[in-house]
Amino acid sequence: MSLSSHLEELKRKHQSLSEAVEAEQRSPGTDALRITELKKQKLRIKEEISRLSTS
Repeated sequence: MSLSSHLEELKRKHQSLSEAVEAEQRSPGTDALRITELKKQKLRIKEEISRLSTS
């Protein structure tokens, strides 16, 4: 997998997680632990995108 396709895949995953976080926050009876885990995953992906973009 080329670097650019890997970055695109990471960006898609990041966007998907953003949408999942928003959906969880809007739904009643939201599990705060689930939202926290989604946000952590999103941050890890964002950090990897940043690291790969600057290398």
